[in-house]
Formats: sequence, C-alpha cells, structure tokens
Amino acid sequence: MHRHTHPLGVIVTALALLAAGPACAKGTGLVFVSSEKDHALAVVDPKTLAVVGTVPTCKRPRHLQRLPDGARMLVACGDSGEADIIDLATRKSVGRLPLGDDPEAFDLSPDGRTLYVSSEEASALTVIDMASGKRTQAVAVGEEPEGVKVSADGKRVYVTSEVANMVHVVDAAGGQIVKNIPVAKRPRRFALTPDGAELWVTSELGSSVSVISTRDLAVTHTIRLEVKGMRADDISPVGIAMAPDGKTVYVGLGRANHVAWVDVASKKQTGQVLVGKRAWGVTLTRDGSRLYVANGLSDDMTVIDVPSAKALKTIPVGRVPYGVLVDD
Repeated sequence: MHRHTHPLGVIVTALALLAAGPACAKGTGLVFVSSEKDHALAVVDPKTLAVVGTVPTCKRPRHLQRLPDGARMLVACGDSGEADIIDLATRKSVGRLPLGDDPEAFDLSPDGRTLYVSSEEASALTVIDMASGKRTQAVAVGEEPEGVKVSADGKRVYVTSEVANMVHVVDAAGGQIVKNIPVAKRPRRFALTPDGAELWVTSELGSSVSVISTRDLAVTHTIRLEVKGMRADDISPVGIAMAPDGKTVYVGLGRANHVAWVDVASKKQTGQVLVGKRAWGVTLTRDGSRLYVANGLSDDMTVIDVPSAKALKTIPVGRVPYGVLVDD
C-alpha cells in the first residue's frame, strides 16, 4: 500500500484551485521533461536549448498533461500512486491526487472534470472525479493497460492492453467496453487525427502502427516501420505525435534510436531522424514546428526542427526521461 504524505485537505484545496483557475493561462514557453529516476522534472528553455531548472515531484514521474485552464499540469507518478498538481508559472506543487497503485498514463475529459487513468497492476481503467478527488469507477480491461485517449466529444475512452494486444473502446457515460479491437503486438500509445476519424496506435513488439477507423471501430491499415540496416526486432514504436494539420505522424522507434515520419494520407513512412537511445516520448509544439524526443536510455532529449527534419541539439535532462510537456 502506498502512503501519501499529503493530507486530503491539500488535495481538495488544490482541486478547488483548479476549478477556480483562469479560463486559459498564457503559456510559460518552457519545456518540462519527467525523469523517472530523479523523481523530478527538468525545465528546458527552448530559446537557449539548455536546462534552466528542476522541479521536484512524486516518485517515478511519467506521463505529463496540462489541465484545461492551461495554468497547471498533472504528473502521474508510478511509484507513489498519485498525480502531482504543479503550477506552471511558479513551478511548484499545489497538491496531490491519489491515483491508485502503479498508474501508467492518463487523459482528461474535454471539460476537465473526469480523469481516466490506466492502472497497470489492477488491469483497469480507473475513473476519477476531479472535483472530489474520488475514484468513481474501475472498468476491467486487458492486462497491462497503458495508453489512454479520450475522444474530442468526451463520449469514448480508448485504452491499450499490452498483453491482450487490443484497444478497448469504453463508453464514457456507461463505463462499459463497447468493442475490443485486436491490433499488433504490445500496443502502447495513441494519436487521433484532428477530425477524429482515425485513431493511430503504436505497437512496440509489432514494429508497426495500426490505424483504426473510429466510425467502424476496426483496423483499416497496419503500417510497418523500417530503418535501413536494422532488424524488425530492433524497431519498437512507443511514442507518437500527430501534426496539428493532421498530415504527418511522428513515431518514436524505441530501440531503433530514430523518429519516423509517416504520411497520414498515403499511410507510408516517408523518412526518419536519428535521435538518442530508446526514443519513447515524442511531443510536438502547438504549431508543429518542433519535436521534442525523450531518450530513455541515453538520459537526454533530442530537439528536432520539423520543416528541415534535422536534429538541432540533444540535451541531458536527468536519469530515464519519459515524457515531455511543451507549455506553449
């Protein structure tokens, strides 16, 4: 059982602050990178491409996401079973939210009122009410759930099961699975096209990306990813990011130490860029001009200029970097 040092009062106060936050805060312009072994976030200035600070957080921070008000972010911490709520302007924790044992990834409903968390050990999608901080539901899914994605209208939640090799489609209102979609081996993370018509999912042991029609809830394409001179076994796609215009998908190829460019219309890989070791976290700027790649085994982050498809710099960011949040 995980013990939380923060009393419930801190949690409730923080959530009340969240509810009362500004409609949309101006971004700090900074880049935050979670470091699993340092229990901290590295803060990078995108102008100088240098680390300008560190934010201590809960144990083994992984997935990061901004709250709808833009003023704060949630950090899921696998080893302390909670989310840290961090004020982006002050870079300080304003509260903690219990998530249950071994939370993996999460996503928020569009209105920010409901948090959906993949609970790996419980093989469940945990549903948390943000106002009270209480768990309202646990939807049983396949073993080792990881990726979580809420549709733009908030009606569906998609969850990957790494062991079952499936994408579970959950009806948000009823909390029921409406479809189990088989995909390639060890599915990890998601990206939706801007029109919501296609859901892209990486398969770490399938060396591929599956494209799902959200209308038919079926796989329409499986795109094999390749790097010249590398075996398929060394290509392990995890992180994925969709360009704002919906024309290109960027996929971190894990052990292959590259990021692949995939054309959305033709469903073909068009190129790749060399990055650090075990490229698994992939995040785009809001305008799609820069790509930040967390390299888990080389303890650094590669910054890519998207138009030229060139790496600008690789920055040391702490031990075992996992996720990147661009506060733009």
